[in-house]
Amino acid sequence: MKFICKFAIHYIKDKRLTMIAVLKHGVTKAQQDNLIHWLESQNVRVHVSEGEMQTVIGLIGDTRKIDIDLLAGLEIIDRVTRITDPFKSANRSFHPEDTVVTVGKGENQVKIGGGNFAIMAGPCSVESEEQILTVARAVKASGANILRGGAFKPRTSPYDFQGLRAEGLQLLLKAREATGLPIVTEIMSASHLDLFADVDIIQVGARNMQNFELLKELGRCNKPILLKRGLSATLKELLMSAEYIMSEGNEQVILCERGIRSYDNYTRNVLDLAAVPVLQGLTHLPIVVDPSHATGVSRLVRPMACAATAAGADGLIIEVHNDPVCALCDGAQSLTPEQFDEVAQRVREIRGIMH
Repeated sequence: MKFICKFAIHYIKDKRLTMIAVLKHGVTKAQQDNLIHWLESQNVRVHVSEGEMQTVIGLIGDTRKIDIDLLAGLEIIDRVTRITDPFKSANRSFHPEDTVVTVGKGENQVKIGGGNFAIMAGPCSVESEEQILTVARAVKASGANILRGGAFKPRTSPYDFQGLRAEGLQLLLKAREATGLPIVTEIMSASHLDLFADVDIIQVGARNMQNFELLKELGRCNKPILLKRGLSATLKELLMSAEYIMSEGNEQVILCERGIRSYDNYTRNVLDLAAVPVLQGLTHLPIVVDPSHATGVSRLVRPMACAATAAGADGLIIEVHNDPVCALCDGAQSLTPEQFDEVAQRVREIRGIMH
Protein backbone atom coordinates (compact mmCIF):
# COMPACT_ATOMS: atom_id res chain seq x y z
CA MET A 1 0.00 0.00 0.00
CA LYS A 2 1.48 3.31 -1.07
CA PHE A 3 0.11 6.70 -0.10
CA ILE A 4 0.70 9.85 -2.12
CA CYS A 5 0.19 12.38 0.66
CA LYS A 6 0.77 15.62 -1.18
CA PHE A 7 -2.07 17.33 0.66
CA ALA A 8 0.07 17.20 3.81
CA ILE A 9 2.41 19.72 2.21
CA HIS A 10 -0.27 22.07 0.88
CA TYR A 11 -2.00 22.58 4.24
CA ILE A 12 0.90 24.40 5.87
CA LYS A 13 0.55 27.50 3.75
CA ASP A 14 -3.18 27.61 4.39
CA LYS A 15 -4.80 26.19 7.51
CA ARG A 16 -4.22 23.26 9.80
CA LEU A 17 -5.06 19.75 8.63
CA THR A 18 -7.18 18.47 11.50
CA MET A 19 -8.79 15.21 10.38
CA ILE A 20 -8.24 12.36 7.96
CA ALA A 21 -10.75 9.81 6.70
CA VAL A 22 -9.60 6.59 5.05
CA LEU A 23 -12.01 5.13 2.50
CA LYS A 24 -12.65 1.41 2.20
CA HIS A 25 -11.32 -0.47 -0.80
CA GLY A 26 -13.75 -0.55 -3.71
CA VAL A 27 -15.49 2.78 -3.11
CA THR A 28 -16.88 4.11 -6.39
CA LYS A 29 -16.07 7.50 -7.85
CA ALA A 30 -19.68 8.59 -7.38
CA GLN A 31 -19.64 7.63 -3.68
CA GLN A 32 -16.37 9.49 -3.17
CA ASP A 33 -17.67 12.60 -4.93
CA ASN A 34 -20.85 12.60 -2.84
CA LEU A 35 -18.79 12.38 0.37
CA ILE A 36 -16.50 15.21 -0.73
CA HIS A 37 -19.49 17.39 -1.66
CA TRP A 38 -21.01 16.84 1.80
CA LEU A 39 -17.72 17.55 3.59
CA GLU A 40 -17.23 20.78 1.65
CA SER A 41 -20.73 21.82 2.66
CA GLN A 42 -19.44 21.71 6.27
CA ASN A 43 -17.10 24.63 5.43
CA VAL A 44 -13.87 22.61 5.35
CA ARG A 45 -11.38 22.17 2.54
CA VAL A 46 -10.77 18.68 1.22
CA HIS A 47 -7.56 17.16 -0.15
CA VAL A 48 -7.64 13.67 -1.62
CA SER A 49 -4.65 11.28 -1.65
CA GLU A 50 -5.20 8.19 -3.78
CA GLY A 51 -3.00 5.12 -3.17
CA GLU A 52 -2.91 1.72 -4.79
CA MET A 53 -5.16 0.13 -2.17
CA GLN A 54 -6.75 2.99 -0.25
CA THR A 55 -7.75 6.61 -0.58
CA VAL A 56 -7.13 9.13 2.19
CA ILE A 57 -9.21 12.30 2.51
CA GLY A 58 -7.65 15.14 4.47
CA LEU A 59 -9.85 17.83 5.98
CA ILE A 60 -8.49 21.35 6.45
CA GLY A 61 -10.18 23.89 8.64
CA ASP A 62 -12.52 23.83 11.62
CA THR A 63 -13.83 20.25 11.85
CA ARG A 64 -15.42 20.62 15.28
CA LYS A 65 -18.90 20.71 13.74
CA ILE A 66 -18.38 17.38 11.97
CA ASP A 67 -19.72 14.43 13.94
CA ILE A 68 -16.76 12.06 13.88
CA ASP A 69 -18.94 9.09 14.90
CA LEU A 70 -21.39 9.81 12.10
CA LEU A 71 -18.57 10.07 9.58
CA ALA A 72 -16.87 6.89 10.83
CA GLY A 73 -20.18 5.05 10.64
CA LEU A 74 -20.64 5.61 6.91
CA GLU A 75 -20.51 2.43 4.87
CA ILE A 76 -17.66 3.66 2.68
CA ILE A 77 -15.41 4.80 5.57
CA ASP A 78 -12.71 2.52 6.97
CA ARG A 79 -11.57 4.84 9.78
CA VAL A 80 -11.45 8.48 10.84
CA THR A 81 -8.69 10.15 12.85
CA ARG A 82 -8.47 13.61 14.37
CA ILE A 83 -4.99 15.08 14.10
CA THR A 84 -3.71 17.14 16.99
CA ASP A 85 0.04 16.89 16.34
CA PRO A 86 1.53 20.10 14.92
CA PHE A 87 3.72 18.11 12.51
CA LYS A 88 1.77 16.87 9.51
CA SER A 89 3.96 15.84 6.57
CA ALA A 90 6.23 13.87 8.90
CA ASN A 91 3.27 12.27 10.69
CA ARG A 92 2.82 8.53 10.33
CA SER A 93 -0.95 9.09 10.35
CA PHE A 94 -0.66 10.57 6.85
CA HIS A 95 1.99 8.21 5.61
CA PRO A 96 1.60 4.78 7.29
CA GLU A 97 4.41 3.14 5.33
CA ASP A 98 8.05 3.80 6.19
CA THR A 99 9.81 6.29 3.96
CA VAL A 100 12.82 4.80 2.20
CA VAL A 101 15.55 7.26 1.20
CA THR A 102 17.79 6.11 -1.66
CA VAL A 103 21.28 7.44 -2.42
CA GLY A 104 24.08 6.35 -4.73
CA LYS A 105 23.92 4.52 -8.02
CA GLY A 106 24.29 0.98 -9.33
CA GLU A 107 26.07 -1.43 -7.02
CA ASN A 108 26.76 1.45 -4.61
CA GLN A 109 23.08 2.36 -4.21
CA VAL A 110 22.03 2.52 -0.56
CA LYS A 111 18.52 2.47 0.88
CA ILE A 112 17.78 3.87 4.34
CA GLY A 113 14.54 3.03 6.14
CA GLY A 114 11.80 0.48 5.61
CA GLY A 115 13.93 -2.37 6.97
CA ASN A 116 17.07 -1.22 5.15
CA PHE A 117 20.10 -0.47 7.33
CA ALA A 118 22.93 1.95 6.52
CA ILE A 119 26.30 2.46 8.17
CA MET A 120 27.84 5.90 7.63
CA ALA A 121 31.45 6.11 8.71
CA GLY A 122 34.44 8.39 8.31
CA PRO A 123 36.41 11.15 10.01
CA CYS A 124 34.90 14.03 11.92
CA SER A 125 36.92 16.36 9.69
CA VAL A 126 38.49 15.91 6.30
CA GLU A 127 42.15 16.77 6.89
CA SER A 128 44.02 15.69 3.76
CA GLU A 129 43.62 13.64 0.62
CA GLU A 130 45.69 10.80 2.06
CA GLN A 131 43.65 10.73 5.26
CA ILE A 132 40.20 10.68 3.66
CA LEU A 133 41.17 8.10 1.04
CA THR A 134 42.75 5.83 3.66
CA VAL A 135 39.71 5.99 5.92
CA ALA A 136 37.22 5.66 3.05
CA ARG A 137 38.85 2.48 1.77
CA ALA A 138 39.09 1.04 5.28
CA VAL A 139 35.45 1.65 6.28
CA LYS A 140 34.18 0.32 2.95
CA ALA A 141 36.18 -2.86 3.46
CA SER A 142 34.53 -3.24 6.88
CA GLY A 143 31.01 -2.85 5.50
CA ALA A 144 30.20 0.85 5.67
CA ASN A 145 28.08 1.89 2.70
CA ILE A 146 28.18 5.70 3.12
CA LEU A 147 31.22 7.90 3.77
CA ARG A 148 30.87 10.71 6.29
CA GLY A 149 33.34 13.58 6.63
CA GLY A 150 33.23 17.20 7.72
CA ALA A 151 34.36 19.97 5.39
CA PHE A 152 32.64 22.85 7.20
CA LYS A 153 33.00 22.39 10.96
CA PRO A 154 30.93 24.31 13.54
CA ARG A 155 33.13 24.50 16.63
CA THR A 156 32.41 25.86 20.08
CA SER A 157 35.64 27.86 20.01
CA PRO A 158 36.45 30.19 17.11
CA TYR A 159 40.12 29.21 17.54
CA ASP A 160 39.57 25.50 16.82
CA PHE A 161 39.97 23.89 13.41
CA GLN A 162 37.00 24.94 11.27
CA GLY A 163 37.47 22.46 8.42
CA LEU A 164 38.94 22.68 4.91
CA ARG A 165 35.63 24.05 3.58
CA ALA A 166 35.38 23.89 -0.25
CA GLU A 167 38.68 22.02 -0.50
CA GLY A 168 37.32 19.43 1.92
CA LEU A 169 34.27 18.90 -0.28
CA GLN A 170 36.51 18.26 -3.28
CA LEU A 171 38.49 15.70 -1.30
CA LEU A 172 35.26 13.94 -0.32
CA LEU A 173 34.30 13.77 -4.00
CA LYS A 174 37.70 12.22 -4.76
CA ALA A 175 37.08 9.62 -2.06
CA ARG A 176 33.68 8.85 -3.55
CA GLU A 177 35.24 8.43 -6.98
CA ALA A 178 37.89 6.09 -5.54
CA THR A 179 35.53 3.93 -3.48
CA GLY A 180 32.03 4.41 -4.91
CA LEU A 181 30.69 5.30 -1.46
CA PRO A 182 27.98 8.01 -1.42
CA ILE A 183 29.00 10.92 0.83
CA VAL A 184 27.28 12.80 3.65
CA THR A 185 28.65 16.10 4.94
CA GLU A 186 27.41 19.07 6.94
CA ILE A 187 26.24 22.39 5.57
CA MET A 188 26.55 25.55 7.64
CA SER A 189 24.83 28.18 5.51
CA ALA A 190 22.34 28.36 2.68
CA SER A 191 24.90 30.50 0.83
CA HIS A 192 27.03 27.34 0.48
CA LEU A 193 24.35 25.31 -1.31
CA ASP A 194 26.01 25.58 -4.72
CA LEU A 195 29.12 23.93 -3.28
CA PHE A 196 27.00 20.94 -2.24
CA ALA A 197 25.61 20.27 -5.72
CA ASP A 198 27.43 16.91 -6.00
CA VAL A 199 26.99 15.81 -2.37
CA ASP A 200 24.71 12.78 -1.93
CA ILE A 201 23.30 13.61 1.54
CA ILE A 202 23.40 17.07 3.11
CA GLN A 203 23.70 17.01 6.89
CA VAL A 204 22.15 19.62 9.16
CA GLY A 205 24.10 19.63 12.41
CA ALA A 206 22.67 19.88 15.91
CA ARG A 207 23.45 23.59 16.15
CA ASN A 208 21.48 24.32 12.98
CA MET A 209 18.47 22.12 13.70
CA GLN A 210 16.34 25.24 14.25
CA ASN A 211 17.96 27.42 11.60
CA PHE A 212 14.60 27.70 9.89
CA GLU A 213 15.73 29.76 6.92
CA LEU A 214 18.37 27.12 6.13
CA LEU A 215 15.80 24.34 6.54
CA LYS A 216 13.43 26.04 4.10
CA GLU A 217 16.20 26.39 1.52
CA LEU A 218 17.05 22.70 1.90
CA GLY A 219 13.38 21.94 1.43
CA ARG A 220 13.62 23.40 -2.06
CA CYS A 221 16.52 21.18 -3.15
CA ASN A 222 16.10 17.66 -4.41
CA LYS A 223 18.58 15.98 -2.08
CA PRO A 224 18.31 13.74 0.99
CA ILE A 225 18.79 15.68 4.24
CA LEU A 226 20.25 14.16 7.40
CA LEU A 227 18.72 16.20 10.23
CA LYS A 228 20.47 15.91 13.58
CA ARG A 229 18.60 16.47 16.83
CA GLY A 230 19.52 19.72 18.56
CA LEU A 231 21.64 19.83 21.70
CA SER A 232 18.61 20.17 23.97
CA ALA A 233 15.76 19.63 21.52
CA THR A 234 12.61 17.69 22.25
CA LEU A 235 11.42 15.08 19.78
CA LYS A 236 8.53 17.34 18.80
CA GLU A 237 10.99 20.13 18.01
CA LEU A 238 13.03 17.70 15.90
CA LEU A 239 9.92 16.69 13.96
CA MET A 240 8.87 20.32 13.50
CA SER A 241 12.31 21.03 12.00
CA ALA A 242 11.77 18.12 9.62
CA GLU A 243 8.39 19.67 8.85
CA TYR A 244 10.10 22.89 7.73
CA ILE A 245 12.07 20.91 5.13
CA MET A 246 9.10 18.81 4.00
CA SER A 247 6.73 21.79 3.81
CA GLU A 248 8.85 23.12 0.93
CA GLY A 249 8.52 19.88 -1.03
CA ASN A 250 11.55 17.79 -0.01
CA GLU A 251 10.38 14.61 1.71
CA GLN A 252 13.81 12.91 1.68
CA VAL A 253 14.54 13.52 5.37
CA ILE A 254 16.56 11.24 7.64
CA LEU A 255 16.39 11.93 11.37
CA CYS A 256 19.46 11.49 13.58
CA GLU A 257 19.57 10.96 17.34
CA ARG A 258 23.02 12.19 18.45
CA GLY A 259 22.58 12.65 22.18
CA ILE A 260 21.23 15.52 24.25
CA ARG A 261 22.76 17.57 27.04
CA SER A 262 22.56 16.48 30.66
CA TYR A 263 23.96 17.58 34.02
CA ASP A 264 26.26 14.53 34.01
CA ASN A 265 29.77 14.81 32.56
CA TYR A 266 30.83 11.18 32.29
CA THR A 267 29.81 11.29 28.64
CA ARG A 268 29.72 14.14 26.15
CA ASN A 269 25.94 13.82 25.85
CA VAL A 270 23.22 11.37 26.86
CA LEU A 271 22.20 9.00 24.06
CA ASP A 272 18.40 8.89 24.06
CA LEU A 273 17.83 5.40 22.67
CA ALA A 274 14.15 5.53 23.60
CA ALA A 275 13.87 8.18 20.88
CA VAL A 276 14.20 5.45 18.24
CA PRO A 277 10.99 3.49 19.00
CA VAL A 278 9.16 6.66 20.05
CA LEU A 279 9.93 8.37 16.75
CA GLN A 280 9.07 5.23 14.80
CA GLY A 281 5.60 5.45 16.29
CA LEU A 282 5.25 9.13 15.43
CA THR A 283 6.83 9.39 11.99
CA HIS A 284 7.50 7.45 8.82
CA LEU A 285 10.95 9.01 8.39
CA PRO A 286 14.11 6.89 8.83
CA ILE A 287 16.04 7.29 12.10
CA VAL A 288 19.79 6.81 12.44
CA VAL A 289 21.91 7.04 15.60
CA ASP A 290 25.28 8.74 16.16
CA PRO A 291 26.99 6.96 19.08
CA SER A 292 30.20 8.94 18.55
CA HIS A 293 28.85 12.40 19.38
CA ALA A 294 26.41 10.95 21.88
CA THR A 295 29.15 9.52 24.09
CA GLY A 296 32.30 11.43 23.14
CA VAL A 297 34.35 8.42 24.25
CA SER A 298 35.64 5.89 21.72
CA ARG A 299 35.31 2.87 24.04
CA LEU A 300 31.59 3.61 24.45
CA VAL A 301 30.87 3.70 20.72
CA ARG A 302 30.69 -0.08 20.31
CA PRO A 303 28.13 -0.79 23.10
CA MET A 304 25.97 2.16 22.08
CA ALA A 305 26.14 1.24 18.38
CA CYS A 306 25.02 -2.26 19.28
CA ALA A 307 22.25 -0.96 21.54
CA ALA A 308 21.01 1.44 18.84
CA THR A 309 20.91 -1.42 16.34
CA ALA A 310 18.97 -3.60 18.78
CA ALA A 311 16.57 -0.68 19.42
CA GLY A 312 15.60 -0.75 15.75
CA ALA A 313 17.53 2.19 14.30
CA ASP A 314 17.65 2.42 10.50
CA GLY A 315 21.37 3.10 10.53
CA LEU A 316 24.45 4.38 12.34
CA ILE A 317 26.83 7.27 11.76
CA ILE A 318 30.24 6.61 13.31
CA GLU A 319 33.46 8.60 13.38
CA VAL A 320 36.57 6.76 12.20
CA HIS A 321 40.10 8.17 11.95
CA ASN A 322 43.30 6.46 10.85
CA ASP A 323 45.21 8.20 13.69
CA PRO A 324 42.77 9.46 16.35
CA VAL A 325 45.50 10.78 18.64
CA CYS A 326 46.54 13.27 15.95
CA ALA A 327 43.01 14.10 14.73
CA LEU A 328 42.28 17.80 14.30
CA CYS A 329 38.74 17.31 15.62
CA ASP A 330 37.05 14.88 18.04
CA GLY A 331 39.85 12.34 18.20
CA ALA A 332 38.69 11.14 21.62
CA GLN A 333 35.46 9.74 20.17
CA SER A 334 36.91 8.41 16.92
CA LEU A 335 37.50 4.72 16.29
CA THR A 336 40.51 3.33 14.48
CA PRO A 337 39.72 1.37 11.31
CA GLU A 338 40.42 -1.85 13.23
CA GLN A 339 38.01 -0.90 16.02
CA PHE A 340 35.38 0.07 13.48
CA ASP A 341 35.74 -3.30 11.79
CA GLU A 342 34.89 -5.01 15.09
CA VAL A 343 31.87 -2.74 15.62
CA ALA A 344 30.56 -3.30 12.09
CA GLN A 345 30.89 -7.06 12.49
CA ARG A 346 29.00 -7.04 15.79
CA VAL A 347 26.27 -4.81 14.32
CA ARG A 348 25.81 -7.26 11.44
CA GLU A 349 25.47 -10.10 13.94
CA ILE A 350 22.75 -8.24 15.83
CA ARG A 351 20.93 -7.42 12.60
CA GLY A 352 21.11 -11.09 11.66
CA ILE A 353 19.48 -12.09 14.95
CA MET A 354 16.76 -9.46 14.56
CA HIS A 355 15.93 -10.37 10.98
